[in-house]
Amino acid sequence: MPNPAAALLAELDREAPATRKVLERVPAEKLEWRPHSKSMSLGQLANHVARIPGNISRLAQGDGFDASQSSGQPPQPDAQTDFAATLDASLAESREILSRLDEDSAKQPWKMSFGEREVFAMPRLQVLRTMLLNHWYHHRGQLTVYLRLLDVPVPAVYGRSADENTLAGHAD
Repeated sequence: MPNPAAALLAELDREAPATRKVLERVPAEKLEWRPHSKSMSLGQLANHVARIPGNISRLAQGDGFDASQSSGQPPQPDAQTDFAATLDASLAESREILSRLDEDSAKQPWKMSFGEREVFAMPRLQVLRTMLLNHWYHHRGQLTVYLRLLDVPVPAVYGRSADENTLAGHAD
């Protein structure tokens, strides 16, 4: 029987190059910058994007997560952080975990709580779809906005960007 996460693994592999391109544009000298006082810094956001695949895959192995036990803020990386290498390690961990997901485990309920309050419960495979991939895309898009605000050329993710026209086969 095929691995229930096979489609997730295929999508992870399709999306990884675009995520790598975005992370490679993050300027090391601007890691402390934030667009608003309530926002993550550029470095925190880049670090979060790079780590999502491994972190969420690892988290989904359990029966749930109590969000009250987390600060909700990724650590601030230093200027020597290699976000592409962090992404590679995160993807490798995610692939290893997802490749072992069996049908029974994929169907098991997984619960997000905040202390005693249940935030949501859904099958583990749906958690992976939502929190791993959709969450990853959300923050990758957020990171492209940070790049634009810093006047860093934004790579094409789907189609073209104002800085790259991959449909024409070259940058504008």
